[in-house]
Amino acid sequence: MGYTMPSRTPPPGKTAALLLSKVGRRLRARRKGLGVSAVEAAEAAGMSRVTLHRIERGEPSVAAGAYANLIAALGAELELAEARTHSTHAAAKLPATLRVADYPQLRKLAWQRRRIAELSPGEALSLYERNWRHVDREKLGERERALIQALAEVLGGGQLLV
Repeated sequence: MGYTMPSRTPPPGKTAALLLSKVGRRLRARRKGLGVSAVEAAEAAGMSRVTLHRIERGEPSVAAGAYANLIAALGAELELAEARTHSTHAAAKLPATLRVADYPQLRKLAWQRRRIAELSPGEALSLYERNWRHVDREKLGERERALIQALAEVLGGGQLLV
């Protein structure tokens, strides 16, 4: 019997990619909330700072064991739960794609993506969460507030991680 190469890991589906992104954002929020630097967290988890940042971005190519090491190092635990069904009301408010030009604060956050006219709801949520400190809350219109609330409810587990 000859040696065969191991099969490649299949690329994550859309739901899995969103899940990894959410886990990464929560781990980053936990680390920041504890006041732990990236270097300290990486050392405690037995990984490089680069790997830590890849986990915090939710990259699927990082081994599950590395995710588990970081979770343990941050004094957290991973719990599996049944997927919640999103309220029809919130899901109805969330279009398949978002026109960046329709949301002034989102347009401001997506400045480096000038050629991109539309974003997926997941991309929009990620931009809002990563760059919330740059959002001028006084200039948020009712429509954009409703969008952010729907994004958080449908994709963010009911909360905006800022």
